[in-house]
Amino acid sequence: MSAAAQTQPLLRVQGLTKTFGSRTVLRDVGVDVARGETVVVIGASGSGKTTLLRCINYLEYPEAGTIDLDGEPIGRVATGGGWRPASERELARQRRHIGFVFQRFNLFPHLSALDNVAIGLRKVAGMPRGQAREKAAEHLKAVFLGEHVDKRPAQLSGGQQQRVAIARAIAMDPSIILFDEPTSALDPELVREVLDAIRALAVSGMTSMIVTHEMSFARRIANRVIYMDDGRIVEQGAPEDIFDRPREARTQRFLEHLKHD
Repeated sequence: MSAAAQTQPLLRVQGLTKTFGSRTVLRDVGVDVARGETVVVIGASGSGKTTLLRCINYLEYPEAGTIDLDGEPIGRVATGGGWRPASERELARQRRHIGFVFQRFNLFPHLSALDNVAIGLRKVAGMPRGQAREKAAEHLKAVFLGEHVDKRPAQLSGGQQQRVAIARAIAMDPSIILFDEPTSALDPELVREVLDAIRALAVSGMTSMIVTHEMSFARRIANRVIYMDDGRIVEQGAPEDIFDRPREARTQRFLEHLKHD
């Protein structure tokens, strides 16, 4: 890797704007994410957090702005002197470098945990069945599910199902993983096991953006915390700065409100 590639951000988002009808959900949002960085995005419901993640890999199409991953454009293709929107096939190729873990697990109910992870390796990456299953087993072990590879989703707890979804995302060797409130659909007693799996990924050097309402987790895992409100990034910084010394009044009110929930 060149020195320039090491110093430039892995992910660069510039001028991102997204509307739904008459409602503007993202307003000229820009953010860089460094290689190996864990960025946690916080804010009230409706502040634009999830839409930001969904626009980064073009699950939602922004009206304006650019997204570049490792120096390559997402959602657009260079033409002779300009750009055109990427086709669905081109988007699928670009998205291979972006893992996404949803609030809901989206597992195939008729497949085992092993085959839920292996299917993307086979269908998207073209890996032979035996090799795909071997790699899937390695990634399930990495999220502490080595003893559950043959179970179907209905035989797993919600926390275990979400960890299968995490294994499925990392098995594709993405450059970055986006987590959209990965514990919001879980009972409280199952949250920790998922957070522990995400923490292990962060320690291993995986680059990630995480939308979460788990503030204590955000404080422990994040290299940087971003606070969003009304479709804008209001403030960002180290966890201790955001949680202990927030500069902006809106950040202060949000955190104060959480204390009294």
